[in-house]
Amino acid sequence: MPVLLHVVAPVLAAASTPPVHVDTGDTAWVLVCTALVLLMTPGLAFFYAGMVRSKHVLAMIMQSFACIAIVSVTWVLVGYSLAFDDDAGGGLVGGLHLVGLAHASVGVPGIDLTIPPLVFVLFQHLFAVLTAALLTGATADRMRFESFVVLVAVWSVVVYAPVAHWAFSPDGWLHRLGLLDFAGGTVVEMCSGASALALVLVLGPRRGWPREMMAPHNLPLTLLGAGLLWVGWIGFNAGSALTAGTLAASAALATHLSGVGGMIGWLALERRLTGKATTLGAASGAVAGLVAITPAAGYLQPLPALAVGVVAGAVCLFAIRLKFRFRYDDSLDVVAVHYVGGVVGTLCVGLFAATVVNPAVTHQGLFLGGGVEQLGKQLVGVLATSAFAFAATYVLARVLHATIGLRVTADHEHAGLDTSQHAETAYELTTTSTIGRSHG
Repeated sequence: MPVLLHVVAPVLAAASTPPVHVDTGDTAWVLVCTALVLLMTPGLAFFYAGMVRSKHVLAMIMQSFACIAIVSVTWVLVGYSLAFDDDAGGGLVGGLHLVGLAHASVGVPGIDLTIPPLVFVLFQHLFAVLTAALLTGATADRMRFESFVVLVAVWSVVVYAPVAHWAFSPDGWLHRLGLLDFAGGTVVEMCSGASALALVLVLGPRRGWPREMMAPHNLPLTLLGAGLLWVGWIGFNAGSALTAGTLAASAALATHLSGVGGMIGWLALERRLTGKATTLGAASGAVAGLVAITPAAGYLQPLPALAVGVVAGAVCLFAIRLKFRFRYDDSLDVVAVHYVGGVVGTLCVGLFAATVVNPAVTHQGLFLGGGVEQLGKQLVGVLATSAFAFAATYVLARVLHATIGLRVTADHEHAGLDTSQHAETAYELTTTSTIGRSHG
């Protein structure tokens, strides 16, 4: 009997999943977008690396690249199954039928695809990679590499995958509730931001913070990273349409406009507060706008998308001040930009969502005469994601801190993570005297 079940189970699974009618145009589009999403993780690495001190730059890049390897393994083994398999109960987590990507080629439960299911697997996999890499900005300058590897491996399974099931899977409880999250305001932005806050509370502040000046060491590197992120975000959001059509075009335009709005909003407030508009502010503001439009890109018309970016840029800049008031050291402002930006964008869906943009909008936004129903659903998503991601990550971080330890020693932190964790330096400067050299 066990042998018979082993043979019959895949057949039954295939029979219960609707056949996939592959459209080559849609497939090509999503494959291109998948490559753009992969580009975002190295972009994030450069974005963060430029903002730390020079003795930590390689460690920042290494952590982002490590996420590509770690989450690739956990996603194939179990993460994808927990996120997108048939519900295992209560809309909280998927089952284990797709462990090891078994049967993943026959279809995605509840989703009518025009692309090969394995393309969807890869596209969603790179979302999980980037979300894990976002954590590195909060813990910069003080986390052991070995501990980071363990943390990301466990976190991607016990925190990210369930939240992805809630919002992205048709069986997820937030999805059934009616939450609209086009590309990951809850799953990517708020999940990473709330988790980052939990991590920094366990880790504690960098030694010398906030007394010592810890200015970015290479702003051109940060601006390069921001540019790569901006390009990749087009694939991240527009690719979430999963088709090459009007919805993808609308999401791409909304994404770009919100990035522009974020830069404008951040710089306008920064100049008013300090008298200067900085290059770091331009990069950070653009990212804040891109974060905010992530849940809303497929639901908003162009002008509301621009407005969402402007609001997010200003609000995220203001939110940075909170870490000094509440004394938590979020090194590179993951909480202020990604969590707060994600909240702004998710709630703005309830204000501006338009049926004319996406027929999936059954309750238009409050400002379009749709009442508060959709806004209420968005608020439930904000609260549930925030509470779960924070609590689960806090418990995980406490366990790891008590067992293998999370922080480097004081000496290693002072010397820099590049040398203490990786035995390398990012900048090896040598000088050669030209005195006495012949010109002939």
